[in-house]
Amino acid sequence: MKLAIMGGTFNPIHIGHLVCAEEAVSRYRLDKALFMPTGFPPHKEILEGASSEHRFRMCTIATEGNPRFEVSRFEIDRRQVSYTVNTIRHFRREMPDAELYFITGADAVLEILEWKDPQELLTMATLIAATRPGYPLDKISGALDVFLRENRVKIIEIPGIGVSSTLIRNRVAEGKSIRYLVLEGVRQFIQEKGLYRKT
Repeated sequence: MKLAIMGGTFNPIHIGHLVCAEEAVSRYRLDKALFMPTGFPPHKEILEGASSEHRFRMCTIATEGNPRFEVSRFEIDRRQVSYTVNTIRHFRREMPDAELYFITGADAVLEILEWKDPQELLTMATLIAATRPGYPLDKISGALDVFLRENRVKIIEIPGIGVSSTLIRNRVAEGKSIRYLVLEGVRQFIQEKGLYRKT
């Protein structure tokens, strides 16, 4: 079993997240990509605009129809600060024979040595760093050279999609369209629940 965990606030999940996961699944012939909405992120601002349940539901809507995509409630239900190493430890215990991967953005990978227990994390799972076209790969190779040589960090380039969760939240707040930036079901959910609107 080759399982990739893709963590993030997913506030909201958008097409960039889905393209990234699909590229990783295809490139490394993974059996599953498990989307892991963060419960309480240690390094990000307090989540606003959508509850944990809303974010989980949007992930579920967005991944429906792809048999290799699943969504996990693990970090949301723990109700503790979400550290990647703790999540990987859990899945290592639950699936001792699985080959684990963790998908994240290249910018986040550059900060990995500041994460909780980074050395242990890199012994339990291979990191897949997703970059956009034109991203200076020498930044990664310079910071993580030893892990690249040991094949503990892999780099994939995904199409340059200029969309982010912040952009989507701002556009909703400004009354602008987010059609085609998120899957249609997610757009409808945001509209029906009144998420991200100015109060």
